[in-house]
Amino acid sequence: MTAELVRGQNHPLSQARLEIRVSADKPIVAGAALSDEHGKVHGAEWVAHPGTPTLPGLEVSRQAAADHRLAVDLGAMPEAVHRISVLLALPTGVAGPVRFGGLAAPFVAVTGLDGSEVASYTITGLEAESAVVALELYRRQGAWKVRAVGQGYAGGLAELLADQGMPEAHTLAGSINEAVVQGLARSVPAPPRTADGDRTRQTAAPAPGPDQGSTASQGAVQPPTSPYGAQGPDRPTSPYGAQGAQQGSTDPSAATQPSTPTAGGPVDYSHPSRQTTAPPPPPPTAPPAQPGQPQQPVAGDATGWSMDERLYNQVWGMFEDLARSMAAYRSAVDFAESRREKELDQVLSDPRSRIGGQGDAAREAARAKHAQLVDQAQAVLDRDLAQLAAEADVVEPALPPAYARWDNPVWHGYRVPMEIPMALRLGDLHLPEAPQVSIPMLVRLPLERGLWIDSGRAGTIDGSYTDSHEVKRLAMDTAVAVAARLLAVYPAREFTVHVIDPAGSGGQALVPLVQSGVLAAPPAVGAAGVADVLARLTQRVDLVQMAVRGGAPDALPPGFDTAEQLLIVNDFPHGFDDRAVTQLRYLADEGPAVGVHLMMVADREEASGYGPLLDPLWRSLMRLTPVPDDHLADPWVGHAWTYEPSLVPAGSQVLQQVLQLVAAARTKYT
Repeated sequence: MTAELVRGQNHPLSQARLEIRVSADKPIVAGAALSDEHGKVHGAEWVAHPGTPTLPGLEVSRQAAADHRLAVDLGAMPEAVHRISVLLALPTGVAGPVRFGGLAAPFVAVTGLDGSEVASYTITGLEAESAVVALELYRRQGAWKVRAVGQGYAGGLAELLADQGMPEAHTLAGSINEAVVQGLARSVPAPPRTADGDRTRQTAAPAPGPDQGSTASQGAVQPPTSPYGAQGPDRPTSPYGAQGAQQGSTDPSAATQPSTPTAGGPVDYSHPSRQTTAPPPPPPTAPPAQPGQPQQPVAGDATGWSMDERLYNQVWGMFEDLARSMAAYRSAVDFAESRREKELDQVLSDPRSRIGGQGDAAREAARAKHAQLVDQAQAVLDRDLAQLAAEADVVEPALPPAYARWDNPVWHGYRVPMEIPMALRLGDLHLPEAPQVSIPMLVRLPLERGLWIDSGRAGTIDGSYTDSHEVKRLAMDTAVAVAARLLAVYPAREFTVHVIDPAGSGGQALVPLVQSGVLAAPPAVGAAGVADVLARLTQRVDLVQMAVRGGAPDALPPGFDTAEQLLIVNDFPHGFDDRAVTQLRYLADEGPAVGVHLMMVADREEASGYGPLLDPLWRSLMRLTPVPDDHLADPWVGHAWTYEPSLVPAGSQVLQQVLQLVAAARTKYT
């Protein structure tokens, strides 16, 4: 039975391996500080945070998120550690709230590895505080307990760490915030929670060890659990929908967020262009599974108002399932290895068993136990991967054009849409242990962050070195493919593309856009062309901002183009002076909120002469690569995912055919 704690209350802990789950309204930073019997933190090496997420017996999230899961192994804690304080803080240096009083009360739960709650605590009463010690796990007379703390600090992380006796608290707080900003920049934007308020999915957890209390007999080996039950990947509800900041943003979604239910009033379930009631569950399209057999996957097995929305939610469900299944596998393997090392150390520490038959038998038993645990973890992972692969095989052919690869037959029946879709596919993601399961990388529309196609020299996944000229060509091909997809999924004349190509080096790649006539104007060349395009777009941002702030959005000049705008910049910083660089930064920061988006095709090293001046620009953009690269992270666990761009197959004419249809529709609706 779960103990619902109030501030100052404690509860005994009977399990050694635990998970601490944190849920908040907006992305927050979660960490933990280890302290001695006097409550003192001796140094930065005693604090687990996104920059240093792993300590002995402790692992925290690698980035800011609305939901966190911290892994704790009390049996692996050093003898000098007597207290583990769970720290929460609002990230600084990014868009978002600056005090907890503006958010719903954070919720913290201590659970077993099977997801069963041991104790929970809702942190109420916070106002101006931007950091809080949520709870603490402490050792008393050889036993561990959890206490609800809820101590807030208006001075943020620096004040909190200083109060913990941490030397150089301000320096550590600064490094934590920097790690959070960098983590948010590389994280795939996560969708927001659905209106039903479901915060979590069934969790994947590592295998409990013999020190883990459970209903099983003491010392029995339990296989790691997975996001799937015995019936396979059945998702009766989906906690997905679009976001940002989670980073992934770190960026909030342009779609309206679900409102919080209020007493005496209806729940406001928000959806683009629609406000009615909660989305219906998925239709019963699959027959029930036979006992002992996995549920057969079907496309659209998620909640949503339309098939497109259900597919979007299903893809994000697959993404999270794979992330958590892999986390369970990796954690189980780590536990097996740490257990083996511990048992071997015990053998070597005893002179009586160090040599001879007794020592050999103990070593062999430790290795056998390790192999058994790893094999069980691998079996569970293989089962989950098979389920996900089967689901992907069903979902991929059913995806609409906005979500589909360029080789999907759905493009052969393409028609210019009448409505903006929920999301856009930017590529594919997979993990090194599971290359057979590829997850579509879907981001919500309208775009909330600019895109940076990195044209720098990069190493491929197999370790070979890619020619710099080939990378630049692939980068422009990637930019053209993304721009063409955006033009194709927006209604006619509701999306406009501008191109800056100062030296004309991208001419060959831009041929499909130029010849089809879908560009607002020919690509701008030279310094004069750069200045002209940037001046017009910055003026547009200024006009829209003034109209919105003045409460008169309809008071724009006659003939004003209300379409979303995309600016493709090739070969930056060639052709850019200081004024142009300032305007570009302005567009990256202020443009997305008023429908002006930026796509940079650039090599960061070529702009190194500007020094740290451009660091905020690069961080504000989502980095994509024209060759496979493992630079992106998921918003739940923080795995490094291999990203592959969605390019048009060699020899295919599908992109030209789609752009011709777009151009014809634009002419028709002129």
